[in-house]
Amino acid sequence: MPVLQTDAVTRETFWTIGPVGEAAFYYLAAVAILVFLYGVYARIVTYAAAPADPFARLDDLGKRVARATRLLLTNEAQFDRDTYAGVMHTFVVWGFLTLLIGTTILAIDMDIWTKLLGQDSFFVGDFYRSYSLVMDALGLLFVVGVGMAMWRRYGVREARLWGKHTDLEDDAFVLTLFALGVGGYLVEGLRILGTGFPDFETVSFVGYALALVGRAAGLDPGTAEAVYAVAWWSHSLLALGFVALLPYAKPVHMLTSMANVVTRDEKAGKRLPGVPADASPEEIGTGSVDDFTWRELLDQDACTTCGRCSSVCPANEVGRNLDPRDVILDLKAYREARAAGEAEELPIVADGGESVVAAESMNACLSCMACMDACPVDIEHVRQFTGMNRRLTESGEMDPHVQDAMMNVFQQGNVFGDPARKRPDWAADLDFEVPDAREKPVDLLWYVGDYPSYDDRNRRVARALARIFEAAGVSYGILYDDERHDGNDVRRVGEEGLYEMLVEDNAAALESCEFDELVCTDPHSYNTFTHEYPEMADDFDYPVSHYTEVVERLVSEGRLPLSSSLDYAVTYHDPCHLGRMNDVYEAPRELVRATGATLAEMPRNRSNSFCCGGGGGGVWTEVEEETKPSEERLREAVEDTDADVETFVVACPMCTTMFEDGRKTGDFEDELEIVDLTELLVEAMDAPVGSVADGATSELPE
Repeated sequence: MPVLQTDAVTRETFWTIGPVGEAAFYYLAAVAILVFLYGVYARIVTYAAAPADPFARLDDLGKRVARATRLLLTNEAQFDRDTYAGVMHTFVVWGFLTLLIGTTILAIDMDIWTKLLGQDSFFVGDFYRSYSLVMDALGLLFVVGVGMAMWRRYGVREARLWGKHTDLEDDAFVLTLFALGVGGYLVEGLRILGTGFPDFETVSFVGYALALVGRAAGLDPGTAEAVYAVAWWSHSLLALGFVALLPYAKPVHMLTSMANVVTRDEKAGKRLPGVPADASPEEIGTGSVDDFTWRELLDQDACTTCGRCSSVCPANEVGRNLDPRDVILDLKAYREARAAGEAEELPIVADGGESVVAAESMNACLSCMACMDACPVDIEHVRQFTGMNRRLTESGEMDPHVQDAMMNVFQQGNVFGDPARKRPDWAADLDFEVPDAREKPVDLLWYVGDYPSYDDRNRRVARALARIFEAAGVSYGILYDDERHDGNDVRRVGEEGLYEMLVEDNAAALESCEFDELVCTDPHSYNTFTHEYPEMADDFDYPVSHYTEVVERLVSEGRLPLSSSLDYAVTYHDPCHLGRMNDVYEAPRELVRATGATLAEMPRNRSNSFCCGGGGGGVWTEVEEETKPSEERLREAVEDTDADVETFVVACPMCTTMFEDGRKTGDFEDELEIVDLTELLVEAMDAPVGSVADGATSELPE
């Protein structure tokens, strides 16, 4: 005969399990928790033994935890670009947290409130009804969410979920979660059936429904009671095993990803750590597992293998030897194999020979930060990639074309290798003189940059912007031959020493001038002046703007004689360093609209923009490939944009260079015209800047 519940609105937690079974459960639970805590402790010890991180990671801890908690509960990072994943993850997280909290409440009632404190159980009446309803509802969300994950993984076989690091652990993880969710309901259904369907248990609507199904299938209360203990122990042992093994297997990301979000650097990728002044050449960069900081180790452990970074990486999309996820997980796998004595010592990165990461992969990285922007757990890929680039540089294994560009910068202060005295030659064809900021105070100190100064195609951009400043009556000036390369991409290819020299030279040149605001033509300059120079140069605290922000301000103030005369459709490409890294999205678009042109957005725009291929030294390299990133972006503009677009607008000299090249190699010369935003504005002003279709072309420096 089944053991019936009393009339109280509650349930017997260890129904049919008995005192011996209850004691065994508590023993196993204690063992599971101890194993879990030791695993967490071992990881903390590993992180603590690693080198310190150069950036503050625990300042404003309250705000950090609050932000991480908000992201955990809202799942906004998972919703980004993937609504299905967002809904799925929300169901799983909310369901899991509810079940965890519910189990904790039950343990408090049983073990502390009643046994330790001797109070009457609160797990009765309305509290029990509310508890049961919430647990069943949110538990159902959990099962549905895990089911959605299984469907995406095994049903439609989402490509980004599969890779070289996908293995049986992934299957075991998702199947265990599903078994835990479904198993809990089966245990509940057996109990409800075995106790004679108490009326108050209807609030446990999922378990009650399963009990009804069981009865309809011929399962009687006595059989339900007999099966219950087996089902209960199976469910309990699976849950305790999951808890115990969590720090040792792939589910550890449930802990490490939260820690990663809490300890994020809000400027990650926009700024990079420096090199200690006393570091010897062999100590610069990432050469062995001992070089990883604790945060870099945490990065590797936090990876959920979701593949979001891989799916947005432009280098990966065009078939280059770079998958951001694989690089992070290769480093983790090698580190763990070394710790277990299962792998021989290898260089972390090398050009040729056996290494953990191939130099080709690092050369392919464009430092566009698309991977970091897409990562839901704030992994700082570019930071780790730069560490490996520094090692390649110090070991003399830099890409030859990049090495030539670096030599030009070292000798002449620019990547073209032309004399510094020729830097202001772009202004020779203007019918006015560009002011010298070294000779008189100005409101705007205009940092022109290498490409607008030396590259024939981009010189037209410099002249267009000069005309805009003149037409608006702006007080501005340039540094003439005292200007040097900004160093943003010099740093990202690993030449930290050269970067420090450029910072010193440019900071000294700026310090000799009197101005209110520093304005940049190139978003790469804008980025490093904004985020990196202040940490490298004393008293570098100038307001920094991109020219689109300044000109948009002039237009809004009515200072620029601009007519809305352009009546054709254009599309606008968000440069990585302007948009994704620095959130400048609206100013360029407002300027496009101010010309009268119709703005047609490409599918990948704003933070989801697709890199031109020029960042991270890409503008200086030559890669034999079927499709270049610039060609893929132009294809998107032609084929995937809603309007019939013939004008492709950019706001970055490097983008201009890459897209002019891709326009030729991709056979888009008859379909698209590459126009800098300054040139579009001057056209709307009816100023004679010439057609982009004729004249010089943009060339890569040899």
